Amino acid sequence: MTYIMNRNERETRGKRENFDKKSFSFSDIPMWFHFVVIGIILAVIAFSVFKLVKWNQGTAELDQTETGSMEIEVLDQIFLLPEANREGHEYDDEETILFLGNDAITHMQGDDGVCNKVAQKLGATVINCGFPASCVANKNANFYDGDAIDAFSFINVANSIASGDYSLMEQNAGKFDNGTYQASIDNLKNLDFNKVDTIVIYYNAQDYLNGRAGMDPNNDVNPITYRGALNAGIKALQEKYPFIRIVCMSFTMCYGYDSTGMVSGDRVDLGNGKLTTYLQFMIDISGERGVSFIDNYYGTIDEDNADQMLTDIIHVNEACNEHVAQHFVEAIYPGDN
Repeated sequence: MTYIMNRNERETRGKRENFDKKSFSFSDIPMWFHFVVIGIILAVIAFSVFKLVKWNQGTAELDQTETGSMEIEVLDQIFLLPEANREGHEYDDEETILFLGNDAITHMQGDDGVCNKVAQKLGATVINCGFPASCVANKNANFYDGDAIDAFSFINVANSIASGDYSLMEQNAGKFDNGTYQASIDNLKNLDFNKVDTIVIYYNAQDYLNGRAGMDPNNDVNPITYRGALNAGIKALQEKYPFIRIVCMSFTMCYGYDSTGMVSGDRVDLGNGKLTTYLQFMIDISGERGVSFIDNYYGTIDEDNADQMLTDIIHVNEACNEHVAQHFVEAIYPGDN
């Protein structure tokens, strides 16, 4: 049986055959269509580049206002003497300040020294009872004649003040070719502590440089540790003279030595911690004993200005003493400057 297509089927088939035989060509696409596609591509690229640049720049604006040097947060903590400690004590009208320390107060004892600068700023009586090269802590648990400097450590000075017995110090003063030792002993012996308003403890970083142990976890008053000696010494002074305000002033920055040479103390451990380890011990003890702490470490000397503040790796110059004295006055006597 033969199938015969009708007219409509023949026309449809003919059109399909003609379309199949016809090949596709880009030349058949109108020119305007090319421009539209190219324009879209360029717009997408431009938008992507714009977003990428903006993302890299961020949204923060730079404040170009001149603000001077970068602020450093100091760690001062100020305590007032409890009223209970003042009861029964008669204060006079003259402010008397006793400084205990080492080279921090004895290296310069004239108008260029920190004690005289404090006296000038406050109009107060400031007594310098420092002992050169001494430390806060003892080197030996029991006094040894070969280490006579131990007689003048803070813990022994504090115990001598509390007991009134200065014999150990007097017996060893002559072992040093420096009249400062005996002069400071005489000042302490002749001082009427009932007239003392404030005791300032100001030692440089000799404990760190001389390898004094930092702490004893089993004995918080161990005299051969920095933390223990500071704790025990302050405790002795507070028990003997509760009406005297006590202020701890931290050391300034110093340098130490490692295998690479001279390095800032906050970056080298000499055996018992970095310099900042000792700083933290003083902060902790000041808080525990309720005495004021003045931070001379942060915001005073750093590696950028050390050549303008230090005379060697540890001793400071007059410019630094001026800064320390002003800081002390502003922190402890804010209404008098």
